[in-house]
Amino acid sequence: MTENGPRRAVVAFGANLGPRRATLERAVPMLEAALGPLLARSAWIETEALLHPEDEAVWHPPFLNGVAVFATPLAPRAILARLQATERALGRDRRRETRPWQPRRIDLDLIALDSLLLEDPDLRLPHPRMQERRFVLAPLVEVWPDWRHPRLGRTARELLRALDRHGAPAA
Repeated sequence: MTENGPRRAVVAFGANLGPRRATLERAVPMLEAALGPLLARSAWIETEALLHPEDEAVWHPPFLNGVAVFATPLAPRAILARLQATERALGRDRRRETRPWQPRRIDLDLIALDSLLLEDPDLRLPHPRMQERRFVLAPLVEVWPDWRHPRLGRTARELLRALDRHGAPAA
């Protein structure tokens, strides 16, 4: 992709309520219409739900996760707005979420936009915890193993190897 042309947006998908696979499968063409052409999509993988330290629950249903890469001319905030509109269309109501990491019908996160570094209060790129999350890195390695983290200087493949070797830091 050129500087003036579309950039590659890496979007992480997750769902652990309702018909998970069907919801994720519906989200892909919706995002292609909202963002631009789908370049690659990982397989869906099942992962354990993270529990927030302040959550009284001891278990949440497992997630189905994956990653897709879209070619998009959109700016980061426009991408985020379209991801959130897609979540709403698929049944997510953020107003009902009282804590982080709660079960949800759909979760869409902008993980990276090529090698863009962005530090805004409500949007940081690359995603600030992606290197700690196997459910993001493993699918990313499947579709774009040589993507290089602009802050850490390591490829997706190297980040996954490091995570597998050392485990994730505490959230």
